[in-house]
Amino acid sequence: MKYDLIIKGGKVVFRDEVRRNDIAIKNGIIAAIAETIDNEAEQIIDASEQYVMPGMIDTHVHICEPGRTEWEGFITGTKALAAGGTTCYVDMPLNALPATIDRETLNLKAEAAKGKNYIDYAFYGGLVPGNLERLKELSDEGVVAFKCFMSTCGTDNPNDFSNVDDYTLYAGMKKIAELGHILSIHAENALITDRLGEVLAGQGRITAADYVLSRPVFTEVEAVKRALYLGKETRCRLHFVHISTAEAVEEIVKARREGQDVSLESCPHYFTITAAQFEEIGPAAKCSPPLRSREEQEKLWQQLIEGKIDMLTSDHSPCPPEMKQSSSNNFFEVWGGITGCQNNVDLMFDEAVLKRNIPITIFVKMISCNPAERFNIPNKGEIAVSMDADIILVDANRSYVVKEEGLFYRHKQSPYIGRKIDCRVTKTLVRGNVVYDLDHGIAGEPLGQVIRSKSQAEAMNA
Repeated sequence: MKYDLIIKGGKVVFRDEVRRNDIAIKNGIIAAIAETIDNEAEQIIDASEQYVMPGMIDTHVHICEPGRTEWEGFITGTKALAAGGTTCYVDMPLNALPATIDRETLNLKAEAAKGKNYIDYAFYGGLVPGNLERLKELSDEGVVAFKCFMSTCGTDNPNDFSNVDDYTLYAGMKKIAELGHILSIHAENALITDRLGEVLAGQGRITAADYVLSRPVFTEVEAVKRALYLGKETRCRLHFVHISTAEAVEEIVKARREGQDVSLESCPHYFTITAAQFEEIGPAAKCSPPLRSREEQEKLWQQLIEGKIDMLTSDHSPCPPEMKQSSSNNFFEVWGGITGCQNNVDLMFDEAVLKRNIPITIFVKMISCNPAERFNIPNKGEIAVSMDADIILVDANRSYVVKEEGLFYRHKQSPYIGRKIDCRVTKTLVRGNVVYDLDHGIAGEPLGQVIRSKSQAEAMNA
């Protein structure tokens, strides 16, 4: 057989081991894996001394098209994702206008995405007050999961996303359980965080440190525990997004041990930037939940080492530069979102694998295998024969400094600018096609395909 492409001599990271192998690709699929493959091929990639890994599946990305393409569109966003080693992502139902909360708005999003994605993609559906009867149509259209906010979100725009009240959360869980889907939850206590923010701002306390104080650890933990209890009552499968505190992790792990179907993610910024550094970096590092103390961060690292954190995601949430500014330096007024998806793999590979000796197989499970399995994303998530050839090459001996001019985002801002990272993604392949090369940048035209995910019921019946 003549292959389309052979990746030769790399240190291939499989689910449970690393072997020096060749990988042959035909028609976008991994066709053969062996110690040596000498067949002819249209293209040969020399991966000597590099790690060959499945691409990241980032299940938490905010692309703001349609409606807010000036924040981040599919073209710029997926260029950044590809350069960062992501080969598939799931787009959240908010930040675009209108929010993705029914068949009509999902179709608007899907139409806007056509021909603009450099990597493969899927969609979330939203759970908001008033759309309980629209959840089935979103499921029928193949959304990967549903998402809700327990903290306050949205704007005065009636087409924007809005947070759930407790009844909507309960009733939504019942419906989503019937549909066999997962509900992903942003868990922070809305009433307490909002009121704390109002009190501090009323006292003239508007610094980065004050913003962190307005969203203390217990407000995340309380919301997690409330959602877990409702999930237990409704038998709804749950996933907690961007968990930032050790106590919340322990509550989720405890519930799983007691039989609940629940998973969690955290994000690179919670492992690499502290609340004190937030004050130094400024608005580019504002997010919610907020960055935590060094002590809290070290606890989170220990939980990652112990295998309690299922997956890593970016929570890429970009905005125009003016939304990261305040004439009065009021941190409550600036947009809360990290622009960071281009550095996910490099940054966490450096910090987890190189600096803390976390096994690379565990790292790959968190960025690839676990997301694919949890959200029923077919044919992706690991290097194996018959899987999609979604592959990245990582040079563990190549250091670089994050610079504004190297970013592909629509707006060249990031809390990581100026940071030295001691490894680098050198190539990204989506279904066997090189979409990013370190020496030549983005390659070719957008080739990303939409993925229709299966619900748990569909997957079991397949």
